[in-house]
Amino acid sequence: MSQFGNLVQIYSQNRKGLLYAAGVGLGIIGVGILMKSLLKRRQRKLIQVGVVSQMCIYPIKSCKGVSVNTAECLEMGLKHGELRDRHWLVIQEDGHKVTGRQEPRLVLITASSDDVYLYLNAAEMEELRVPLKLSRSNSVKDCRVWGSDIQGRDCGDEASRWITRYLNNEKTFRLVQYEFDMQPRRPHDTEKRFKPKDKIAYPDYSPIMLLSEASLEDLNTRMEKKVEMRNFRPSIVVTGCDAFAEDSWDEIQIGSTCLRRVMACGRCIFTTVDPETGVIDRKQPLETLKSYRKCDPSEQHLYKSSPLFGQCYGVDQTGILHVGDPVYKITY
Repeated sequence: MSQFGNLVQIYSQNRKGLLYAAGVGLGIIGVGILMKSLLKRRQRKLIQVGVVSQMCIYPIKSCKGVSVNTAECLEMGLKHGELRDRHWLVIQEDGHKVTGRQEPRLVLITASSDDVYLYLNAAEMEELRVPLKLSRSNSVKDCRVWGSDIQGRDCGDEASRWITRYLNNEKTFRLVQYEFDMQPRRPHDTEKRFKPKDKIAYPDYSPIMLLSEASLEDLNTRMEKKVEMRNFRPSIVVTGCDAFAEDSWDEIQIGSTCLRRVMACGRCIFTTVDPETGVIDRKQPLETLKSYRKCDPSEQHLYKSSPLFGQCYGVDQTGILHVGDPVYKITY
């Protein structure tokens, strides 16, 4: 009998044994993979680094924030009731964004909502009601936010007249709303530190910006006139940590929510708008921050001359957040 025939005969006689051995082998490999996964999970440690002291949602980009005690942390930022973070935007007629950098009095517009309307209020202005669910007959505008294209549904002529009259500018302004069937902006397209899955509507960079009370206190020790947390517009404020400790929190967990630090928040002249008066100073606190919060030279291509204050986070796991929640740094 040929050698091949002998191999066939041996296989036939020991087929069950060979299959059993193969199955055992695969089982051992599977158990090994599982044990490795479980071991990695066991090595994941949570170290408390602070406590959530404030949360704020900014429904209209550059307008006044809404302080909340509870919020859903979604992929595109915080949500409370019908208010979603930076899902409304003031634009020029050509679609370019308008922010407090150009129109500082935007910071004095208050936004609130019920189940039906978004309400806008400002000094010496009648209350404006904007339907949360806009008519499909309202036009969809092509908008431009920090070099990225994104759409928004026009909130109507009444809203346009209200904002135009309030800003008292020769230009005409319009208000648009991001809708869920629209394509979000992908920060990964312009900054590769973000994950391809990260998405935002009208924020500058990221769905979440976090800042500690200690960092603000440190800044104010250097300021002749103290500034407020409102100057920096964070989503989440943390207490119970050292100044700038947040710079090293690469991954954090708050409740069931997991956040991933992407980059520092480079600051601009918007921080010099007084949130109480809507007057832009163009110097402080920016000049003071530049004296001690410049980036490392290796990152100058990213931040240029902007000082760093606060951290931008992506959302890896959504969940519910509460003021008073412990903040844990995730280590491995």
